[in-house]
Amino acid sequence: MLIMEAVLETYDATDFALWPVADSPADHLLALSGRLSLREIGTSMAVLTRYNKSNDEAPGRDPETSTAQVSQLLTTDRVIAPGGIRIRETSTGVTAPPGCCFGLENWRDWLELMNGEEPWLGHDPAPRTVHTGTTVRLWPDAEHPGGLPIELPLAQLPHLLSSVQLQLVAFLASVKEWATRYAPPLANALVTKFDEDLAITTSLRDNHS
Repeated sequence: MLIMEAVLETYDATDFALWPVADSPADHLLALSGRLSLREIGTSMAVLTRYNKSNDEAPGRDPETSTAQVSQLLTTDRVIAPGGIRIRETSTGVTAPPGCCFGLENWRDWLELMNGEEPWLGHDPAPRTVHTGTTVRLWPDAEHPGGLPIELPLAQLPHLLSSVQLQLVAFLASVKEWATRYAPPLANALVTKFDEDLAITTSLRDNHS
């Protein structure tokens, strides 16, 4: 069984203290959904606010309030979310984590596979796709080949990406609840910003037919 997940790298949540955060997963990849605890949402927000730190902020000086920290997300041109798409094949135990520098904001690029393309999916690890008829063979790290690839039937890809979209929609609702508690004046604007910059609720049909 193939499972596709939207995941966020959690390294930037280390030693964060403005609001409660959860311990990072062993692989430092937090799967986003509507089932996250309040602390796990706090972890994701710590990552996103730190990663999108305002260039106008004085060096070595962090915001002193949660509202000031969150406001950085509203002033950035586009929210960048370290992480991306993780694919797991439960029958073989093979997992393909997201490559560095691809970013969750680019999650819709996976739809390019439907047009016969092979999108760049990041590096270190460097996932690579190869078309083999109606199936895409996904190697978790082409720079260090070995082991089994993941066989990804193209017919399943729209369904898998729809599941990712549902995960992100549910995550967005959880973010609004979190922001209502920790940055009330910004809750609605934050949800709108995430929705636009991470291309969450727009129909997948608007990308590729």
